[in-house]
Amino acid sequence: MKFSAVSLARQALSGHKDWPAQWRSPEPKRYYDAIIVGAGGHGLATAYYMAKEHGIANVAVLEKGWLGGGNTGRNTTIIRSNYLWEASEGIYGHAHKLWPGLSQELNYNVMFSPRGVMLLAHNHHDEQAFRRHIHANRLAGIPNEWLTPEQARDFCPILNIDANIRYPVRGAALQRTGGTARHDAVAWGYARGASARGVDIIQNCEVKAILRDASGAVTGVETTKGEIATRKIGVVAAGNTSVVMAMAGLRMPLESFPLQALVSEPLKPVMPCVVMSNAVHAYMSQSDKGELVIGAGTDGYVSYSQTGGPHIAVSTLEAICEMFPITSRLKMLRNWGGIVDTTPDRSPILSKTPVAGLYVNCGWGTGGFKATPGSGHVFAHLLATGEPNEIAAPFALDRFRSGNLVNEATAAAVAH
Repeated sequence: MKFSAVSLARQALSGHKDWPAQWRSPEPKRYYDAIIVGAGGHGLATAYYMAKEHGIANVAVLEKGWLGGGNTGRNTTIIRSNYLWEASEGIYGHAHKLWPGLSQELNYNVMFSPRGVMLLAHNHHDEQAFRRHIHANRLAGIPNEWLTPEQARDFCPILNIDANIRYPVRGAALQRTGGTARHDAVAWGYARGASARGVDIIQNCEVKAILRDASGAVTGVETTKGEIATRKIGVVAAGNTSVVMAMAGLRMPLESFPLQALVSEPLKPVMPCVVMSNAVHAYMSQSDKGELVIGAGTDGYVSYSQTGGPHIAVSTLEAICEMFPITSRLKMLRNWGGIVDTTPDRSPILSKTPVAGLYVNCGWGTGGFKATPGSGHVFAHLLATGEPNEIAAPFALDRFRSGNLVNEATAAAVAH
């Protein structure tokens, strides 16, 4: 059913009892032209664009749990594109251009809010690095500007710019077109659009093995719902990518870390933008329900735990309370964690692999949500054609052999 004022009025007259299921839940077929492992935002977006842009609708998206139950439903929804290197500006800029029209594209309100993203500089090094980012972004046509401490406070009135605090604000880089979106709605919108075009979304279907023929090429997957044949597999499994790829005998240049976030009790509107502090690994925005959404940095150890160390959350909240004194008496409603996969250069991998028919989309670290539409768009091209387009080409797996890295590790300090 197409969402519109007319369909809403009709459903209102029936007490909203006749809304159909938003996507189909079929049993798996014996064969698909392509299988995507992982029904998060990136995987669902890939399936949607394969059907829409390339006419390949005989696709299955396999999810071991529930749709959007991984990192897509666990992130803090920040959207920006102010990265340093041209390759990064390409992929994140591509995604950023798709966000404003995504609700219209999907006929589903993803609640994109371009409220602005402000990165705080706390020392001389931060200031130099951010000014460098600003100049690089402007050359690439990405809006970014420098703010004095007073201008930063004017943009976010609850920000503390006292020069004597532990993390004094020396200035800020502001991308006014950055913002947030509703993470669940993004997954649901892409799922709805893909399903309407014939894609099968199969939940509670864990991949147990990747099947290959005598030549080594993939022939299908073994799942908890039986064998499914295919000649193309796209792995989009976020923090579990290494586990899935090991089924094909591939060792990935990835490390998986716990990443934590928190939300406060609801408040009236007090925070009009997103504020990030790379130096102290803390960032905050306010949801439409009034909760302050607070993100921390990754834990200092590799793990598949989704809890994370309590000391990480404590140090993040200490910094938040100092930068935003209004928060010091707030109660936290909940704290959760996810698993992020990071590469040595802190840039993603969008690539075919040495195994014929096997492709991978991973390594987004803590910043995958913002790239969702762009990632799905270019990965769909890679799966459909077998070759990367100009945007995806720099993120090939082979760069870790050639040394042609996209080194956002030092450029961005963290992988947000």
